Amino acid sequence: MERIKVNSREVLETLNSLADLEYREFHSSLLPGVENIIGVRLPKLRVLAKKLAKQDWQEWFHAADDTSYEETMLRGLVVGYAKLDIHERLSFIREFVPCINNWAVCDCFCNTLKEAGKYPAEYWEFLKPYFTSDQEYDARFAAVMLLSHFVKEEYFEESLVRLESIHHSGYYAKMAVAWAISVYFAAFPKEVLTYLQGSHGLDEFTYKKTLQKIVESYRVDKDTKNIIREMRQRG
Repeated sequence: MERIKVNSREVLETLNSLADLEYREFHSSLLPGVENIIGVRLPKLRVLAKKLAKQDWQEWFHAADDTSYEETMLRGLVVGYAKLDIHERLSFIREFVPCINNWAVCDCFCNTLKEAGKYPAEYWEFLKPYFTSDQEYDARFAAVMLLSHFVKEEYFEESLVRLESIHHSGYYAKMAVAWAISVYFAAFPKEVLTYLQGSHGLDEFTYKKTLQKIVESYRVDKDTKNIIREMRQRG
């Protein structure tokens, strides 16, 4: 198959052809402050990303000015779908993370990095500096990567330590920590309950949001949710 060189003009034209104006209005309401949304649904973005990942996309990736939310999303998805060795992919991830400026790009990007399950040790080490970053979405990236790929017994205790090390004051960083701990709770309820009832290193906002996320989880049984509700009331 002949490989085609990807360029920003053609990518933008394709995105505009896939636009859904009603979806644009809906999705914009979920992303306050993000004004460059074309309105392409995520399944269509994923299909396009898989096509681009089979072409010569690297120059486009490096040069893209991300004039639209969707182009930023595409760049992240392509990194996840492209055939790369682990060192190449980690290099592209390192370049892309500073471009993340909203929760949707962050979370979809993390979810697409399935390779982390194949090379957990390498990704575990790679993620380490992001937990203490002074950038809000660096910190969210680290937390969402944990809940997406490292909810495993061998990483459990150190994951809580890493999540506690996130001290960024940004809302989306704190909410990612709360979300991550709630996911760990669903997997290890007794252990995380003991952690939350004892001496933990969470700030008050993150602690309360963690309890809220647990109560909202469909993976937590009714009796356990009642215990969590009591903890919220005591707080």
